[in-house]
Amino acid sequence: MSELVKIRDVSVRYDISARTLRYYEDMGLLSSTRNEDYAYRLFDEAALRRLEQILILRKLNISIKDIQRIFSASGSEVVLEVLRKKVTAIDEEVSLLRELREIVLTFIRQIERIDFTKESDVKLLYEQAKAIETQLVNVDYNGNSSTVSRLLEVTEKLDRKVPDILIIRIPRFRAVTSGVMSFGELFGGDFGPWQEAHSHLFRPVVFDAHDFLLGKDGGAEWLWAVKDGVTAAETDPYGITEYPGGLYAAAVSMDGDGESHDRVRSKTAKWLENTDFTIDNDRELMGHMIYVDDEIQAGLGYHQMVLYAPIKRKDRQNGEVSH
Repeated sequence: MSELVKIRDVSVRYDISARTLRYYEDMGLLSSTRNEDYAYRLFDEAALRRLEQILILRKLNISIKDIQRIFSASGSEVVLEVLRKKVTAIDEEVSLLRELREIVLTFIRQIERIDFTKESDVKLLYEQAKAIETQLVNVDYNGNSSTVSRLLEVTEKLDRKVPDILIIRIPRFRAVTSGVMSFGELFGGDFGPWQEAHSHLFRPVVFDAHDFLLGKDGGAEWLWAVKDGVTAAETDPYGITEYPGGLYAAAVSMDGDGESHDRVRSKTAKWLENTDFTIDNDRELMGHMIYVDDEIQAGLGYHQMVLYAPIKRKDRQNGEVSH
């Protein structure tokens, strides 16, 4: 029998979080074993080879759904199909970037002809801007090859990889707290069965969400919002906390996929650079799984999670953050 490797050692060897490993296993991409002497997941040589295949495909930005298809097929036809589609998508993006470059150069050449110290040139530029604004409001640009309209089309296609961000305010709420636990304790311990048995105590806070998962100190904490009037005696042995709420930037990620969470966090932070908001490092990132419907999960190949990044306003006058 081949040597079994602990999940912690696999995480270190491949620079991948234990949660992501568990996610791959939950999605049927990877398998582990357990023995009577060791409660945690162990991986054999075949599992490590499969993990290396997964990581290669993820580095190529292949979706979990397509990886499932690849591993379900007996030959190489599916992986070749997926990779060829990826090449086509890359070619289209490269073409769009080249076109965007030419459009920007065109604008540069136009602006170089404008003398911002001359009143007549400034007036001309202003009139051109007014004309463009009118066109944007009143004209359907399908099939129109004008520079401005094509710029809009190109940038829209290139921006599809940036998550749609929704700025929301989560109100202050009372919640049962699991306390900070390891992920194994959160998903395999006593809190889950307790929560299911006490579902009558909970209420939604936002988007039908009454549960939030906060990452803390290498572990995580569940918060389940409770109805008005619920007492600590009803939630024993778990305590009740007052969660302050506040402003959050909400975006969709893949539940359980640490790589997806990291990408969404990075893109959210980049998106915020062009706003009057910044990340509030005094509060934790929160997650809430919005869809648990089996049909939706089967169609996507993964569960969806809303990630709530805590944010706060900047001080516009001195550049410091206002509290």
